[in-house]
Amino acid sequence: MRRLTVLCLGLFSQFAHPADATVRVATFNASLNRAEEGQLIRDLSVPGNDQAQKVAAILQRVRPDIVLINEFDHDPDGIALAGFQTHYLGIGQGGEEPIDYPYHFAAAVNTGVPTGVDLNGDGKLTPGNDSFGWGVFPGQYGMVVLSRYPIDLEGIRTFQNFLWKDMPGALLPVDPESGYSFYSEAALAVLRLSSKSHWDLPVRIDDRVVHLLVSHPTPPVFDGPEDRNGKRNHDEIRFWADYLTPGRDTYIRDDLGGAGGLAEGADFVILGDMNADPFDGDSVNDAIGRLLEHPRVMRGIAPRSGGAVEAADEQRRANESHRGDPAFDTADFPDAHSGNLRVDYVLPSVGLEVEASGVFWPRREEPESAWTEVSDHHLVWVDLDLGD
Repeated sequence: MRRLTVLCLGLFSQFAHPADATVRVATFNASLNRAEEGQLIRDLSVPGNDQAQKVAAILQRVRPDIVLINEFDHDPDGIALAGFQTHYLGIGQGGEEPIDYPYHFAAAVNTGVPTGVDLNGDGKLTPGNDSFGWGVFPGQYGMVVLSRYPIDLEGIRTFQNFLWKDMPGALLPVDPESGYSFYSEAALAVLRLSSKSHWDLPVRIDDRVVHLLVSHPTPPVFDGPEDRNGKRNHDEIRFWADYLTPGRDTYIRDDLGGAGGLAEGADFVILGDMNADPFDGDSVNDAIGRLLEHPRVMRGIAPRSGGAVEAADEQRRANESHRGDPAFDTADFPDAHSGNLRVDYVLPSVGLEVEASGVFWPRREEPESAWTEVSDHHLVWVDLDLGD
C-alpha cells in the first residue's frame, strides 16, 4: 500500500490567498455537465442548486486568480456561465466570501457535434458514438476559463478543427483482428484530434504575458481492443508537447490557419484534466510523461493532499497495487477498476517561480470534505511568483 511521504498543511494555511505578486492558477473538473441540452442553463439561472453551491464554495475557499473549469456545458450565449457567476460565485457559499472574475473565455467544443460518419462501424449514426467528441448534444462536457487578469482575445488560438490524421506519426487505431485501420477513410477524412478543444489563451498579468494551454483529452477507456480512446488521449496530450517543441510543431494549424507552435521563451501554464496518470491507470505509453519530462516544462511540480492518502488507504482494492504516491492523486475513481489517480495538472513553464501548490482534497473529518462530493475530481492549484 502506498504511504504519504510528506507533511500536508492544514486547510486554513494551505489556502490562504497568496501575496499580491503571486498568482494562483488552478484547474477543476467540476462535473457541471448535464444529460440534457439547456439543463445547466436552467439550473444556474436561479440560486439554490446544491452542486453549484459547493463548486462555488470550493472556488471561494481556494480563491484562484485564474481557473480552468472542465465539464461545464457550453452554450453559445454564455447564459449558464453568467448565471454561475451571478447566483453562485457572486454570493458567499458555505461561509466563504464572494469572488469575482471580470474576464472569461469559453468557446465551442467537439463533444456532441455530429460527424455525419459511422465512426464506430456499427452501421448507424448515433449521438455520442459518432460525434467528434463523446457527448449527446453539442457543448456537453465543455470548458471555461475564468480570470482576474485580462485575456488577450486577439492573441487566442484554438485547435478545435485540427484533424487527427494530420499529426505525423499519429497513433491511429488498428483493428487487431484484420490488421487494417479501425476507422474508414471517410471517418479519417473528418475526425478531429481534440475530443473537446485545445486553446492557447494569452493572459496579461501586469507587464507579463502567460499563455494558458488548456484542454481535456478523452478518457483512455470505453472502447475495445483497438484502444481508440487510449490512443487519442495519448495524441491529444502529445499535441501540447509538439506545440512546445521547435521543429516538431511545423504541422500544427490553428482554426484560423495560423501555423506552428508557441514561441521559444514564452511563459506558459498547461492546465486541464488530462485523463492520464504517470504510473497507473489505462493511458498509453505514459502519455502524460511527454509533458512532465518536457524540457520547457518545470520538473517536480506535484501538488498533493492528505485527503487523497486517506481515501486510498480506506478504499484499498485497485489502490493497493498502484505504483504512484497517493499524495499526488487528484481524482477519486471506482476502486474496483482504476482506483484513485493523478489526472489533473497545472504545469508551469521553466523560468516561472512556484511558491506553493496543493489539491483541494480535505480529510473526511474536515467539514469542507462534504463539498468535494460534487465531482470525482479535485481542484488543483499552483502559486506562481510573477514579481520582478
